[in-house]
Amino acid sequence: MPLQFDPEFLKVFEPLIPLLSARPKLAVQDIRPSREGREAGLAVFFRRLPDSPDVEQTVYHADAPDGHQVPVYHFAKKSASSEPGPGILHCHGGGMILGSVPVFSRAIARLVSDSSVPIFSVDYRLAPENSGTTLVEDCYASLVWLYQNAQRLNIDPARIAVMGESAGGGLAAGVALIARDRNLQPPLAKQILRYPMLDDQNSTAKEAIDPFTMWKVEDNVTAWTAVLGDKAGKPDADVSPYAAPARAKSVAGLPPAYIEVGTLDIFRDEDITYATRLLAENISTELHLYPGLPHGFEMLAPNIPASKRAHENRLNAIQSF
Repeated sequence: MPLQFDPEFLKVFEPLIPLLSARPKLAVQDIRPSREGREAGLAVFFRRLPDSPDVEQTVYHADAPDGHQVPVYHFAKKSASSEPGPGILHCHGGGMILGSVPVFSRAIARLVSDSSVPIFSVDYRLAPENSGTTLVEDCYASLVWLYQNAQRLNIDPARIAVMGESAGGGLAAGVALIARDRNLQPPLAKQILRYPMLDDQNSTAKEAIDPFTMWKVEDNVTAWTAVLGDKAGKPDADVSPYAAPARAKSVAGLPPAYIEVGTLDIFRDEDITYATRLLAENISTELHLYPGLPHGFEMLAPNIPASKRAHENRLNAIQSF
């Protein structure tokens, strides 16, 4: 049977097809001049999510290895407990080339409101202005800052997780690898990876999936090229696994994982492969595949049954450590 959209998703998505199809193709040289417009498009979708008046934001700063001050946005419920509890370091999506915490803030606040778990979201630097491991090192520096300030923020350092969606999921996976290799203590409690962007070698479109995709393989090639330059996609290139976690020689010793992806997402196979590698190392791994759904499905159709199920599964993962 040929692939097809989830019927409930299609009802919501069909009127949006002409608008999304009219978007200009992404090219490395156009990333910076088109970023503001593309982010404005993302913000339109996020504005459809409910506001979370019970969540407040505070902005802190972490020191990156090169001295850059990385903004870290603290989302917490106004009625938060004064007792130490779990905390999440979050990396936002956007292909590593666009996006910001303010753009994603409504979605982040909703997770905090519904879970009561505080989230610290990193406004990491973007490609192509910044490249290689700069982005993931911004995120790791923010994790170190969270560990160092856990006591005053009422966070139990043994109950800290990393989380991200899309590019942010890949960055979160990279942070988990760095934390393992640098022997961060206590170890991370969990990695929550939502349709993560893990593999710079994912550069060939799959004919059956391509017509359904929101983030296409050609977009993926452009984004990875912005981050890695001419090394992107080359099997023998010297690419850090912290930037492209699928290249990690070993995933042993990583924290328990939650991974989700739609079956019409170009990241489907690389995410399943990563989950399989974790399972092969006897790492507790929860994998969710959502039939008939593309990349970022819950942003496009937040109220369909599948998106509601995904939201509940995420809340369970957030509250599980």
